[in-house]
Amino acid sequence: MAKKLFLIIGAPGSGKTTDAQIIAERNSDKIAHYSTGEMLREEVASGSDLGKEIDSYISKGKLVPLNIVIDTIVNAIKNSDKDVILIDGFPRSVEQMKKLDEILANESEIELASVIEVKVSQDVAKERILGRAEEAEVKRSDDSEEVFYERMKIFTEPLAEIEDFYTQKGLLKVINGERTIQEIVDEMEEFIKSK
Repeated sequence: MAKKLFLIIGAPGSGKTTDAQIIAERNSDKIAHYSTGEMLREEVASGSDLGKEIDSYISKGKLVPLNIVIDTIVNAIKNSDKDVILIDGFPRSVEQMKKLDEILANESEIELASVIEVKVSQDVAKERILGRAEEAEVKRSDDSEEVFYERMKIFTEPLAEIEDFYTQKGLLKVINGERTIQEIVDEMEEFIKSK
């Protein structure tokens, strides 16, 4: 049976990681959650050849090439003991989306069930990110307004094309991310289970 993959996208501050974590914890027998960063770190920690290659980029502060990122994602999904995989923060670019689509087209073990977008306005996202910075004793380096707008721009630029692509495939599900975590998680969880 093919594993079902759900991609969860959303702006910085949309809460997508928290939502996915909660759903995976509630359904720990069936659902696993990863962020692409975690997958890359796990692959490095495994000491595999792929991991060594990834490390050679990360340790120099370079972006890991796309084909390696996708190999890592596919590996992690195949090696997971869960049937449903949630990945947040991917794809972040049109290039990533097309590459993943290309690879999944030839991959009988993995089926892309849906792409879930947690939608929040820029104001809400900014409030959450910069509000989080004020509460934290140790400021994250990415919690300044300037960096927020930069991250937001990176997220927004390819978004319309990503939305169109998955809408045409009948895979895009948009969830309103401006409600309580409880409401968002319940809707997302119900949707995932319906798939």
